[in-house]
Amino acid sequence: MFGFAVSGVSREGGRIGRISTSHGEVSTPAFMPVGTYGTVKGLTPAQLGECGVEMVLANAYHLSLRPGVEAIAALGGIHAFMGWHGPILTDSGGYQIFSLSGHVRVDEEGAEFRSPVDGALHRFTPESVVRIEEALGVDIAMMFDVVTGDPGDRRAASGAAARTLRWAKRTRVAIEPDGPAFFGIVQGGLFEDLRADNAGALTELGFDGYAVGGLSVGEESAATLEAARFSVGLLPADRPRYMMGMGTPLDLIELSGQGYDLFDCVLPTRNARNGTLFTSTGPLSIRNADHATDAGPLDPECDCYTCRGFSRGYLHHLTKRKEMLASSLCSLHNVHFYQRLMAKIRAAISEDRYGDFKAEFKNKYLGDSQ
Repeated sequence: MFGFAVSGVSREGGRIGRISTSHGEVSTPAFMPVGTYGTVKGLTPAQLGECGVEMVLANAYHLSLRPGVEAIAALGGIHAFMGWHGPILTDSGGYQIFSLSGHVRVDEEGAEFRSPVDGALHRFTPESVVRIEEALGVDIAMMFDVVTGDPGDRRAASGAAARTLRWAKRTRVAIEPDGPAFFGIVQGGLFEDLRADNAGALTELGFDGYAVGGLSVGEESAATLEAARFSVGLLPADRPRYMMGMGTPLDLIELSGQGYDLFDCVLPTRNARNGTLFTSTGPLSIRNADHATDAGPLDPECDCYTCRGFSRGYLHHLTKRKEMLASSLCSLHNVHFYQRLMAKIRAAISEDRYGDFKAEFKNKYLGDSQ
């Protein structure tokens, strides 16, 4: 079961909608916390729900290596395995294969690599990745794509887009009709013509949704945002539009206004583990000494469990002592901040005041750094 409907559009182009799956619905635009190994680090499924999370992201590549698809299937599938009974989207592993660099051989058939877990030789193909994601029992699955490390290199970007398209065709043939929804991934680097051609051909294949991939891999931020801007208009209006791997609060503000529906990023939990916390007046480092005797909450405007119950001074103490509770409380706050931001974005789009909301948020968040 999969469906998507748009219920409102702002004058700037942002839109609100709803994704329907057999494990529940997701209000869009939505941010998915990253649970690569079947867990969002430091948080229980109950805590994720209390933060307002409706869908999480896991990674088929990592889960297939450890504990393995067979183990997860024996434990009832990925929802039972994780104890998360809402929708789950899995990335296919294209980026992870790219990140293996000299330890992987990519050819027209697929990618061959040695597991960083035990050194065993593996081969991923578009068809085998479909089987992995179907066996996991996820709600939304990403196709196996080709990522280039230099989106500004036209030859590399063209090659990645062309091979991704050929793999997309094989993916469509391999998909079982009663399995998860599958999203195609548009490649083409920083080049509008390459992305336009790739998006047009992918659209003809009839995927359930479409993602923009191959960005935010080292290029300048301005170039990334410009590529995101022209890419969104290349995607079908009646399908979810997913911007992969971009997720600072300012990214979410900007890209939601352009018409993207889904986002993911490791920033909320990774930054939390390092003591960097998001607040309505900008990010702060709780490790800084000036928080040591601060009795106030992280963010007076936040109603999360962390802000309701603990002072900056206490969180500073936990972080400096490297206590496990520090990562948990800080992650809970950051994930809650992101979910609350997405709720505000949806409300602003619904009430057609997105432009004003964006300006007010940026003014307060950036403050004197503007």
